Amino acid sequence: MEDELFEQRTDLSKLSNAVEQIKATLAKIIVGQHESIDLLIAGILADGHILIEGVPGVAKTLTAKLIARSIKSQYSRIQFTPDLMPSDILGTSVFNPKTTEFEFKHGPVFGNIILIDEINRAPAKTQSALFEVMEERQVTIDGQTYKMQEPFTVLATQNPVEHEGTYRLPEAQLDRFIFKIEVKYPSLDEEITILTQQHQHKTAEQLLDIQPVLSGEDIVAIRQQVLGLHVEEKLLVYVAKLIHESRNNKSLYLGGSPRASLAIVNAAKAIAAIRGRDFVTPDDIIYVAAPVLRHRIMLTPDKEMEGASPDDIIAQLIQKIEVPR
Repeated sequence: MEDELFEQRTDLSKLSNAVEQIKATLAKIIVGQHESIDLLIAGILADGHILIEGVPGVAKTLTAKLIARSIKSQYSRIQFTPDLMPSDILGTSVFNPKTTEFEFKHGPVFGNIILIDEINRAPAKTQSALFEVMEERQVTIDGQTYKMQEPFTVLATQNPVEHEGTYRLPEAQLDRFIFKIEVKYPSLDEEITILTQQHQHKTAEQLLDIQPVLSGEDIVAIRQQVLGLHVEEKLLVYVAKLIHESRNNKSLYLGGSPRASLAIVNAAKAIAAIRGRDFVTPDDIIYVAAPVLRHRIMLTPDKEMEGASPDDIIAQLIQKIEVPR
């Protein structure tokens, strides 16, 4: 009875249809990675930035690019390199001899969906240029503030195994990503399918057929709809207990921030909407807990030496806190 009442509150038909279209389109080109695609869509609907991590060759950049192409909006790609300067991202003031004044020339970060490839290749000075734009959706240059046009989402990729010529992202910057999605190797069957598609030259043709499913205005409207989804108070308490436990766990040197609590709630709302519900369940919270927290927590040196991973500790946190029913 309660479920029926919730079902009638919000019409999620447009959102559900769009999500199914995006998934169907991506499934023609991307083999497997169902969870990664769900989280990518959820992150965009929750108005968050997303960090995608995986070894070379697992289609991190391709997946992010296809997600961007399925939304009719301004798309920019920035390849991060060690010699990249903040002005190469944000833009710079250029002197105009006709007007004898400086004019601001917008950098590639001025767009709706920004793909940053190999984000950990740029030094700290360039990384710091993203702090303001990721959190406040604005850029301040020479005392002048320039607002980003909505929707604004950063999709960033990084390689976890190659450390030469890379720089670890600052904790403050990692905290600005709603998710860290870990892209795994394909299974044997999936790899056979990938080889078959490439051998038959299907992928190149399908890439040309990608058409936008949603406009930028649609994304803004859907985000408002997602933020309005119902969350029971006991679930908010459950999220707060999870984050509080992470700050007092002996296995962790650094626990989740208040931004992590908000990220879990907003991400759970987006997952609920994707699953066709306008209310959040404990399963939604558990589903998003690892991708929301894995880049925000730091293990103690002892636990790292034991070979434990952030996901192991997150699983322990979930087991420790009683799930509300």
